[in-house]
Formats: sequence, structure tokens, C-alpha cells
Amino acid sequence: MTGMIHTRRPTISLIIPAYNEEEYLPECLDAIMRNVAGKAVEIIVVDNNSTDDTKKVIDRYPAVTYVFEAQKGITRARQRGFLAATGDILAYVDADTRPPPGWIEQIWEQFHKCGDLACLSGPYSFYDLSGIRNAISTGWFVAARPLYWITGYLMVGGNFAIRRDALEEMGGFDSSIEFYGEDVDIGKRAKAQGKVLFSPRFVMPTSGRRMKKQGFAKIASLYFANYFSVVFRGRPATRSYEDIR
Repeated sequence: MTGMIHTRRPTISLIIPAYNEEEYLPECLDAIMRNVAGKAVEIIVVDNNSTDDTKKVIDRYPAVTYVFEAQKGITRARQRGFLAATGDILAYVDADTRPPPGWIEQIWEQFHKCGDLACLSGPYSFYDLSGIRNAISTGWFVAARPLYWITGYLMVGGNFAIRRDALEEMGGFDSSIEFYGEDVDIGKRAKAQGKVLFSPRFVMPTSGRRMKKQGFAKIASLYFANYFSVVFRGRPATRSYEDIR
């Protein structure tokens, strides 16, 4: 795979897990149609057993491949997308993100520049938080950078791209992880396959709906607790989570 990246431009599959996302998915797919369609080899939405009109939304986009995963859980939806995808690189975003212009081009650029790159990720920006709340929320990624320098990995689950062969060597996603810590687990295991790059330029606009509902302090404490738990214990500290819909 490494040699393949340097002899031809790798194909990219874009995968979007979705559970009850009829409200946010249309703007996500509109952004993808503007900025990604025609560049990705395929766009896959994994319906994670939604009970709303998520499938009807997907049906409005002929360029999107619909895949169904009956067992609820973000890691199971990611794995189902992995099994359905054909690209050399698998790019994952969440259903409340809005991939910006130049986003997919950065994937090609970074994997071309670094032959041993296994996984690429980058920070969120929050399109529905006020200036101060957005600054505080995005400040988490600045605060986390020393952890990245120490461990060699930092991941954002709604904004990453990973080599197919690296994911195969990892055995795919860990479906025993329900929610918190799944991104740290991906980064930790990907590091065994090559470099994990967290690029400040690789920004993904997303919703701050979880922070609005649960509060920044609670979310920050949950993420840090699970980060350290996965790093040092190999498993998340928290199993339960709240759906924000």
C-alpha cells in the first residue's frame, strides 16, 4: 500500500455512520456533494438502525450508497462501513459534520508526503456555538497537543482517514467499545501500523450539540478520563453514553 500511494493517487471511500440523523444529515450530505463528490470513489452512509427518516434523507442523494447496520453502536457502524468500502483509504466523518473545500485534497497530500502514514486526523470547529464557547471548545485540541507529543497519537472520531491495509492489520474496529474512547483506541492501534498525524490544518466543522446539552466541563472530563484509561489501561473508563438527538 505504501508504494501504491507513491505510484498512483489512492482511492478514498468516505463513510458516514448515522443514527437518527434526519435533522443534521441533509446539510452534511449537501457539503459532501459540493466538496467531496466526484473525488471520493464512493460515499457510504451507514444507517445504524435509525427509527426516524434517516433512510429517506439518504434516498434523496443518488450518489450515496446506503448500508444498514442493525446492531447499534458507533464502532459497529464504522466496521460495517469498512466492510462495505472499496477505497485504498477510508475517511470517516460524522453525520453532523460539514466537510469543507480542500478537505479531501489534504488526505491525498498528507498520505503522499508521508509514506508510512497510517492515519490522519484533525480538530473540530463548531459551527453552532457562540464565539466564546467555540473558542473554549476548540481550545481542548490545543490543550491535548502535549498528550499527542508524548503518546504519538491523537484522534477525532468524526474526522479521520486511515489506510485500508492498516485497518485490516488492526483487525478493524473494536466493537466492544460503545462510544467514549473509541477514537483513542483507533489512534493507539493505528500507531503500531505507522505514523498517526494530527494536523491542525485538517479542520472539520461540526455541531456542538453534545456540549450544549451536557456542558463543556462534563464532556471534557469524560473525554480526558477515557483518553487516559485507553492509553494506560487499554480500555475505556466509561461504557454508558447518552444519545444527543
